[in-house]
Amino acid sequence: MTDVVEGIASVGISGSPSPASRSRALLGAALAALERRGIATREVDLAALPAEALLGRSTDEQVTDALAAVRRARILVVSTPVYRATYSGLLKVFFDLLPQDGLAGKIAVAIATGASLGHLLAVDHGLRPLLTSVGALPVATAVYGTDAQFRDGRPDPALIEQIDRAVAEALALVISPVLA
Repeated sequence: MTDVVEGIASVGISGSPSPASRSRALLGAALAALERRGIATREVDLAALPAEALLGRSTDEQVTDALAAVRRARILVVSTPVYRATYSGLLKVFFDLLPQDGLAGKIAVAIATGASLGHLLAVDHGLRPLLTSVGALPVATAVYGTDAQFRDGRPDPALIEQIDRAVAEALALVISPVLA
C-alpha cells in the first residue's frame, strides 16, 4: 500500500479559536491516523492566520500558503467546535475564500465537537453542506464528540474508532480506481 499512498497529501483544518480544544484533539488524532497509513499531513490552524486576510480585506502570505496547501491536498480533515448550532466563524471565512469548486476532487473527513448531543445534527445540516458547496466529497462516517467523551482532554476509545473508520473510508475513496 505504500506505493499507492506515496504522494498523497492531507491537510487538517482547525476551525477552533481555542488553542486547547476538543476539536483540535480529534483533528490531531485523525492526522496521526493518516500518518500511520503513510499519508503526509499538514495542519492549518485558522486561529493563527491574520484576521484581515481571512476576511478578504487584505492578502497575506500565510493565508495564501494555507489555501495552496488545501488545493494540493487530496484528503481534507475539517474540524470545528459547534457554536450556535453550526460550525465556527473561522471555518466560514476560510471557506469563503475558496472558489465555487475549490475542493473538487477532494475527499473530506468532517469532525465536530459540542457540549452535548443536542448539536449532533450540525454535522449533517451545516458541516457536510459547507464541504460539498465547494466540491468536496465527505466520507460517510463523520465524527462528533461531546464533553462527556473526553477525559483530561483526551478522546475516549469510541471516538478514536470513529476517526479510524472515517480515515479508512477517505483513503479507500482516494485509492479507488473509480475516483482516481
